[in-house]
Amino acid sequence: MSYRLKTVNSLDDMYYSLVTEGFNEDGLVSNDNFVLETKLNNSNIVLGINKSAHRMMLWDALTYLPDDILTKVDRAAMGVGLETRIPFLDHRVVELAWRFPLDMKIKNGVGKWPIRQILYKYVPKELIERPKAGFSVPVGQWIRGSLREWEDDLLDESRVWHEGYFDTKLVRKIWEQHLSGNYDWTSRLWAILMFQAWINEF
Repeated sequence: MSYRLKTVNSLDDMYYSLVTEGFNEDGLVSNDNFVLETKLNNSNIVLGINKSAHRMMLWDALTYLPDDILTKVDRAAMGVGLETRIPFLDHRVVELAWRFPLDMKIKNGVGKWPIRQILYKYVPKELIERPKAGFSVPVGQWIRGSLREWEDDLLDESRVWHEGYFDTKLVRKIWEQHLSGNYDWTSRLWAILMFQAWINEF
């Protein structure tokens, strides 16, 4: 994780470092002119939003929420024929939440303050004040095991070199480090593999 924070100079930098792989920062991308335009590096999206925390919330709402959390919920639910609903995303709730001042959303370092106050009236506190239980998948283990044949094809040195997007030696280095079990490069390798699989379609 620390490698992501090397170029952090602001809260916006910190957010960007934590939610992206920052490929251009350590030479992994072999072409410095190759910059993929995303909602995270499009400054027009957050134009006029003065507080870093509000910019982070907007970026989350536009990227992490639809592209990660909701996608996982939908696929997991539909896999067993279950229809899910997200009442907190009712447009009236979202619009009301955006109108709250920041010091009402976060009080004394505690986030989601308004909804907590409502829940405390109806739900035992011990059910609310507990660690999150995420639903991440064991991608790191898959990379070291069952996906090896697929990876061998996508990360073949001659193929990576010929395509010209990534530094071949650096890709090979982090892949071997991950396979050794001494390093955890799961998110970085998965991003590379997804890119390689994507361009393989064209």
